[in-house]
Amino acid sequence: MRADRQDQIMLIFSIIERGRAKAYIEMLGKRKIGFHMQCVGQGTASSEMMDILGLGSSDKDIVISYAPRRLVAALAAELAKDLSSGLGYNGLMMLLSTSAINRVAAELFLMGTESGEIEGEESAMKSEYRHSLILITVNQGYADAVMQTAKKAGATGGTVIRARLAGAEQIMDLQVQEEKEIIAILAADSVRNQIMEEVNGEFGLRAEARGVVCAVPVDRAMKI
Repeated sequence: MRADRQDQIMLIFSIIERGRAKAYIEMLGKRKIGFHMQCVGQGTASSEMMDILGLGSSDKDIVISYAPRRLVAALAAELAKDLSSGLGYNGLMMLLSTSAINRVAAELFLMGTESGEIEGEESAMKSEYRHSLILITVNQGYADAVMQTAKKAGATGGTVIRARLAGAEQIMDLQVQEEKEIIAILAADSVRNQIMEEVNGEFGLRAEARGVVCAVPVDRAMKI
């Protein structure tokens, strides 16, 4: 199940302006990145912060894509040429490494791609600052309160994804509400633990929010 570094499958987690997903997926398709999942979300940053970041409306399309590392590296290198302007999708792209993937899926994602390293891959994929994607799952109705706590701990904003719990009616003898909200927060590792501890302390599984908090390391994040 492990992936060699050269053929490692990476996950591209993109949060962009609502209505731009189709054009964004077409752009990735031209770069041979062709497997995507799409859902919708709601940005939680203040209007002032959205203006500063140039991210426009708080309504978001979320696109989750899988691709070989070499194609993701080529995409990162292309975007790195002019990060100041972005691509016009008014959003954020996060690149995450996978540690393992089933073989059939890996072969599917690698189909039609050429082997070999991309020149300059290491410099294209390394971040100057380390970041993590914090994922917080809580009962519906708690997203705003969670973000208030997260911001006090150092978060600048996040995206809320509506979800439904499937396959579990009770966890640890706690009644679990089916309707869920997933709050995705990109945070520097310097404040990651503080955010997670503060949110878990107030909204963890023992609280009414029944929160679950985890973090995934981000190889690179960039404006698109």
